[in-house]
Amino acid sequence: MLRDRKLRTGLMALGLAVGMTGLGYASVPLYRMFCRVTGFGGTRQRAEASAVPGAVAGKTILVRFDANHVPALDWDFKPEDNLDSVSIGEREMAFFAAKNLSDKPVTGMATFNVSPTAAGKYFNKIQCFCFNQQTLKPGESVRMPVTYFVDPKILDDPAARNIQEITLSYTFYPVDEAKKGS
Repeated sequence: MLRDRKLRTGLMALGLAVGMTGLGYASVPLYRMFCRVTGFGGTRQRAEASAVPGAVAGKTILVRFDANHVPALDWDFKPEDNLDSVSIGEREMAFFAAKNLSDKPVTGMATFNVSPTAAGKYFNKIQCFCFNQQTLKPGESVRMPVTYFVDPKILDDPAARNIQEITLSYTFYPVDEAKKGS
C-alpha cells in the first residue's frame, strides 16, 4: 500500500514536470497568438502604404518617441526627435539613430510598444527598422526610419478618441535575446 502511494506520487510529479515543460515550449506560440489577436507587443499594427487613409482636417495628436536597449547591447540608440505633432490619418516618418560602440559587429532586433494601450490598434507602421534584424559594424552609425500613421478610426473609439498623446517605445536586444523574447 505504501509502495502504491509512492508510485502514484512519483507519477504525479513526473506528469507535473512533463506538463510544465510542455507549457514552457507552448508559451512562445501562445504569446505570439495573443499578440496577434490583441495588438499587444506591436504585432497588429503593420500596414501597407496603400492603406494610408489621408489626413482628417484639424485633428492632430502628439507622438512621443522613446528608445532603449538592454545593457548587453553596446549601442547608443535614440530618436532624432522626441516629440512630433501629427495629423491623424496622414503618413508620417520619424528617424532613430543607432551606433555600435563595441569593437565587433553586433546584430540587434527591436521590439516596440505603443501606449496607451487603447491607442495601440490605431498606430500603424508601414515601414520600420523593427521588422528586420539590424547589423552594425564596429563604430558604425545608422539612421533608421519608421513610417507610420494614426488611423482615423481612433476618433470613433470611445476608449481612445480623447487620447492626446501616443508613445512609441522601442527596445533593442542582441539577436540571441530577441529570439528568446519573441
